Amino acid sequence: MSRTYLPGIAAMAAIVVASNILVQFLFGNWLTWGAFTYPLAFLVTDVMNRVYGVAAARKVVLAGFVTGVICSLIGSQIMLEFGPAVPLRIAVASGMAFLIAQLTDVAVFNRFKAGVWWRAPLVSTLVGSALDTVIFFSIAFSASVTLFGAGADAAINWSWEAVPFMGGGALLPLWFSLAFADWCVKLTLALVALVPFRIIVGRITARST
Repeated sequence: MSRTYLPGIAAMAAIVVASNILVQFLFGNWLTWGAFTYPLAFLVTDVMNRVYGVAAARKVVLAGFVTGVICSLIGSQIMLEFGPAVPLRIAVASGMAFLIAQLTDVAVFNRFKAGVWWRAPLVSTLVGSALDTVIFFSIAFSASVTLFGAGADAAINWSWEAVPFMGGGALLPLWFSLAFADWCVKLTLALVALVPFRIIVGRITARST
């Protein structure tokens, strides 16, 4: 693997590790601090795709996925009051969401790569982040997913409590509000990340010429 990919791999690994740690700490009623660091993974993927191409972006995604698996394995061995810090159901949801969403991001970015500079990172991140949210929260918290057994369901049944949507809407399972808040953060960061995307790509390109 080319050494030029190492900064991207290191950045992706750092984001995944930080997100796995920060997801343990709440920010308000609907979010964790990890919600603010995880979307940066799309920025890293898009920068690698723009500067080094699809193959490099996919290698960085794979590195992030492996890092996530390692974090999940470590978390599964840390026992808390109600079970492991990272239950199997959450680990599977996180891994599948990351891999599918990030690879989709790579494909969509490549599709719009020839257009104006902002379109590829914006469209790919919006699509990838929406897919990430749907996959993760559906597998992790939906009562209709029963593949993991009664024990796994007992660990997350708090998310099924009917509460006003986002504190003031119709009564829906709590995880609907969690998913919507998470997606809103990703949407916001997709727009904000266009600025560092432009700057980072410009600087890397300038150094290589």
